Amino acid sequence: MIKSKYAFLQRLTRDIKMKSTSVGEELEGATPPSVFIGSWNYPKVYAGPMIAPLQGEVEIFDSPERWIPEEKTQEEIIDYRLNLVRGKQLVGVRDLDTKLVEKLQEISLSSGAIESEARFRKKPRGLFFSEEQTPHGPSAVIENFEIDNVRWDRELERAYYDTDLKASEAIIELHSREVPFSAVQKALSVGALGDGRRRRLVPTRWSITACDSTLADHFMKRVAEYEILDAYHLYEFESLQNHYLVLLTPSEWQYEWMEAFMKSDNHAMIFSDHETGPCKREYSRVGGCYYSAKMAVLEALDRIGRQAGAFILREAYPGYVPLGVFNVRENVKNAMKEEPLIFNDLKDALKVMDSKLRLGLESFMKRSSLLKDLGASRQTTLDSFFS
Repeated sequence: MIKSKYAFLQRLTRDIKMKSTSVGEELEGATPPSVFIGSWNYPKVYAGPMIAPLQGEVEIFDSPERWIPEEKTQEEIIDYRLNLVRGKQLVGVRDLDTKLVEKLQEISLSSGAIESEARFRKKPRGLFFSEEQTPHGPSAVIENFEIDNVRWDRELERAYYDTDLKASEAIIELHSREVPFSAVQKALSVGALGDGRRRRLVPTRWSITACDSTLADHFMKRVAEYEILDAYHLYEFESLQNHYLVLLTPSEWQYEWMEAFMKSDNHAMIFSDHETGPCKREYSRVGGCYYSAKMAVLEALDRIGRQAGAFILREAYPGYVPLGVFNVRENVKNAMKEEPLIFNDLKDALKVMDSKLRLGLESFMKRSSLLKDLGASRQTTLDSFFS
């Protein structure tokens, strides 16, 4: 992630005035199921469960695929997440036979919430926000952790016991069987997927991008064989203080991501990245959202059996709070399920895009590497378009 975007989001989250749940050194509750694997000090990392101080149906606390379809507000999602208490212990990423990691694997393979008890070294404190990962409430080192009986998801159980199945193959197969992305990501994170000799804990942030990238590469191989789209398709979706426009172009695969974090209707911090080939060698300078959006668009192209270029414009409005890359993935997936506006001429598509953006298209064009060149190649110069 580029330093300027990271610094901007750090300032944004630092100024958030919110309170997380308050618990003591002992906690009885339920895990949705939910786990968190940190990346600090890798290959020794802080790993542990996340527990709500509630009993019963808490699955919604860690089910990002449900939040947009069920029209949950940003405030409701934050409330869910800040009610999750993170327990943690420092473990080696290959130490999968410890009691804690075995319980984390049970949690990640579960088909539902699990009653849990924890004793912490001291009272959990703080809260956590990130553009990459969903927020959570206070955290503390865990001294003891117990869970009730667990019923495993059948698809995840099958993948867990197949120790000859590569992790990438497991991710693709589970996705094809409609196992939620968040469940697959958690299973990968706790070392429950892949070749038995190579399994290890994977930090949550890394496992999210690994799943997105694996699926994007899978869909890319299929999409590259399809006929090219015959017109410009414009998709739109808005939720959770975010507005998305996705323009598909009649060309071979190329991809540009542009996002504007708006301070007002005429001022924003804009970040972008792009690719022109079937893969991107270096890690994207805008972070994991690049891969989440790419995966969502390629999955949609595979669904309609066409190849195209993809240009995604995101406006995050004042009041937006970073909730993790699920926000991007699920918004773009929902956008691609909408009926598109179809244009034969790029200039017409750009005019409509301009009308739908609070910031206007010109600000994005100034940051663009691919879309402005595409316009120039079709005799649609920026000067003539914005005059």
